[in-house]
Amino acid sequence: MKKSLIVAVLMILIVASVDPPAAQSQGNIPRIGILFIGSRNQPHLEAFKQGLWERGYTEGKNIVFEYRYAEGKVDRLPMLAAELVQLKVNVIVTTADNGARAARESTKTTPIVLTTGADLVKSGLAESLAKPGGNVTGLSVLEENLSGKRLDILKETLSKMTRMAYLWNPGAVPYSSDRSATKANPSFDQANAIARTAGFKLQSYEVQTLGEIEKAFAEMSKTRPDGLLVILSPLMTLNSKRIVQMALEQRLPGIYPTNQFAAEGGLMAYGPRIGDMYRRAAIYVDKILKGAKPADLPIEQPTKFDLVINLKTAKQIGLTIPPNVLARADHVIK
Repeated sequence: MKKSLIVAVLMILIVASVDPPAAQSQGNIPRIGILFIGSRNQPHLEAFKQGLWERGYTEGKNIVFEYRYAEGKVDRLPMLAAELVQLKVNVIVTTADNGARAARESTKTTPIVLTTGADLVKSGLAESLAKPGGNVTGLSVLEENLSGKRLDILKETLSKMTRMAYLWNPGAVPYSSDRSATKANPSFDQANAIARTAGFKLQSYEVQTLGEIEKAFAEMSKTRPDGLLVILSPLMTLNSKRIVQMALEQRLPGIYPTNQFAAEGGLMAYGPRIGDMYRRAAIYVDKILKGAKPADLPIEQPTKFDLVINLKTAKQIGLTIPPNVLARADHVIK
């Protein structure tokens, strides 16, 4: 009897000494599917993990990640998404509406948390921002509301600007089925209206591959625009270094959608703090793991935007940043 009692006490002590998450069976540990269009070099993935860590999750301890990378090949997304669904992950975390669409084609039940520059309502991924209604929710940057601001900043910097190059990917605009229909792009409409009011011309360059981006820059070398406006999309982000390089080769002042471009040598960047968006995506994952439904989680839009100016690039292309513009910068690269 005493022996049985001792064994029972020892078992209780052993269980009590084990960290609760570690005591879970592998099958009970949440599995998060990571579906990215790019490669394994994801600068903001750590911000997402940090957000989870702040909520008590540690990779390999009480949460598991299943990584799938399309390596820039959008047509691989459906296959990769299907793999994650087959693995029965608890949540799929992805970037851009392409990733969310691929995931939703594979499942209407697994929650999908998305960070994107697209309008989820216009793209058909959500019924409304306040109540998404399906299995997709997350954070969305409405690019159409930012192009005008970026153009204003560049116009203040280049007071004699007469022609502006507008580089965008029509494939990233779900509400434009016609590849040549720039009029269906609200971001272009807004920027074009500002251009007309300010008395300069906006030249649209529609690209869907790196080859087309290079072709667009070859054309710019002939038309010689005074400035460059780049619109956020996975295509631009994946090829940010090449875009910045070609702009520098032409000494072309550009304003870009995220600080990643400025850090890589772009003249200016104005946009949301992408790292903060990924960190907040972790909040969505945490809520879903605790029982919340994506259909009921409102889609967030960032409220903090940073202006980054690269003075090294300004010097390299022979441009002086006006004091009034420089004073507005949240971060200056010297």
